[in-house]
Order: sequence, then structure tokens, then C-alpha cells
Amino acid sequence: MSTLSQEQIKQLAEHLENAQLECREVIKITDDHPDMDFDDAYDIQRVIRARKQARGETIVGYKMGLTSRAKMEQMGVDSPVYGFLSDRFEVQESSAVPVSRFIHPKVEAEIAFVTKRELKGPGCNVAQVLAATEFVMPAIEIIDSRYKDFRFDLVSVIADNASSSGFVTGGTVSGVEGLDLRSLGVVLEINGEPVETAAGAAVLGHPANSVAQLANMLAEHGESLPAGSLVLSGAITAALAVKPGDTATVRAQGLGSVSIRFTE
Repeated sequence: MSTLSQEQIKQLAEHLENAQLECREVIKITDDHPDMDFDDAYDIQRVIRARKQARGETIVGYKMGLTSRAKMEQMGVDSPVYGFLSDRFEVQESSAVPVSRFIHPKVEAEIAFVTKRELKGPGCNVAQVLAATEFVMPAIEIIDSRYKDFRFDLVSVIADNASSSGFVTGGTVSGVEGLDLRSLGVVLEINGEPVETAAGAAVLGHPANSVAQLANMLAEHGESLPAGSLVLSGAITAALAVKPGDTATVRAQGLGSVSIRFTE
């Protein structure tokens, strides 16, 4: 049940998107709107999405956040959160990205899914996701909260498009047949040094479970996951801050590697 007026939702969407476009941090919006709820937050996110589409951006898919059981328990919620991905967020593999494009960027290792059929909830499950998957590949998500000092609550971060800001995909494209995504090992390297290792099961027990939950959550708002969508299924490793001169690389077992370099 929304607590904000449509005018407040539009104003907050403009406020948060301008912070993203201008690379400046703001105070979390629940400081001024403590009664905001999840419906308000996703309404704000959808207005931001519509603003970008109105300027000619294409929504290419979604990212999932809060996909570890421990993190959900820590935040007191029983489901992940999601944000949208615009074509303007995409970074070319092995390219150099100025840190000045962001406020305080961090990188996460992910498994990306690309769908070949629409996925629709409620009731979407892992088997349906795997049947609808064209291929998977390793990915790096660049997250960048617009909130000062990366401090926020769950409602605020949903409104801020779940800290979405950039992503890079690469490595080897593979169908899911014969892949055990639960046990698939992933390494996140910074400047050639392995700093985080984990397996696919770190994402809701199975990365495809994350995609299924996304379809079910979209259904709550009358939406579905279209064929051809890119889905970042959630962080397999912890998020690590990056600075100019750093190179981040994700290596996924049987799927090769993807990397990105950060400059001034």
C-alpha cells in the first residue's frame, strides 16, 4: 500500500536519477519520508525507468540484489530486491572505465542469464528458468549507491534502482545443459590477485532460483521477464571497492573470464 502521493513519487524519482546522472551523493530518502514502503520504492524505481526510456534508453534486463540468505536475514526480509538494467549501463569487456563516472563504485562477481522465452509469474520455478535460458556467462556488476557513504535502508535502495550503475559480460557463452550452476566455482580478482571465491549456490541456493524469483516479483506489478532479457542473478562474492588503476576480473569455472579496468 503506497504512502506517497504520485507527485512525491515523481519528485523523488527525479531527485535520485539526477544524483545518478550528475554523480553526486544524497541523503537516503527515508530520512524525509520515514513511512515509505516497498510499493512506494518500486513505484519510484519504475518512474526512473520510464524517464530513461523517454530519453531513448533501452531496458535490456534486470539485476537481482540481496540474494544471499545471510544478507536477507541481516536485513530482516524474506525475498531479494531487483533493479532494471539500461543499455547505457553496459561497459565493453576489457575496456577502461573512468571512476569519475561513479560516486563510490564497487564490483561484484555474477552469473548472467539471457532468456530465449518470456518468463512469467507467479509460480515460476528453476526448471522453467533453465528451459527458457538461451545461455549463461560470467559478469561483473558495478554497483554505486547514490546515498552518502553507501548508507541506506532497504526501501531507499530499491527506490535507487538497487544501486545499479554498470555491468560487463564476457567469457564463454554456454547453454545450461550439463552445467551444475550450484557448484560452479567463481573467483573475483583485483589486479590479478584472487580476493573472493564462492560457488553458484551462494545465490539463493541456485542462480536460476534468483531468476525465478525475479519473474514472480515482477508479476506482483503485472509485469513479466521478456524473451531476450539479460539478468544478473546476484552477487556470488562480496562487493569490493575499486579505484583508478584497478583491474577487476571474474573467472567462472568452465565459462572463462571477464574483466574491466578503471582509470581516473
